[in-house]
Amino acid sequence: QVQLVEPGGGLVQPGGSLRLSCAASGSISSINTMGWSRQAPGKQRELVALITNVANTNYADSAKGRFTVSRDNANNTVYLQMNSLKPEDTAVYYCNARTIFPAGHRDYWGQGTQVTVSE
Repeated sequence: QVQLVEPGGGLVQPGGSLRLSCAASGSISSINTMGWSRQAPGKQRELVALITNVANTNYADSAKGRFTVSRDNANNTVYLQMNSLKPEDTAVYYCNARTIFPAGHRDYWGQGTQVTVSE
């Protein structure tokens, strides 16, 4: 089992920046990929960014050039630095961890944190 805890997001003005963090505990040695997804009201959850245990990254087109995902393996924490925020970035952001084992994989999710971009 893996537990993910995300301290609060917040309210930020358009053009501003915000950093999200997510701390993992439990069976952390089994974690392969960590990342962030988001869900805006009335929309499906979408991937924002992910990072593997060897620091390969992947970003949604909407995040490229503005967001940076990073990972501190020593502290079992993943971060999402968000710059040049836009109102359309408003959503609940969820941390994700994927564990890999011979029979397949399992995904774990944080509780979600609200990010609101508004004047």
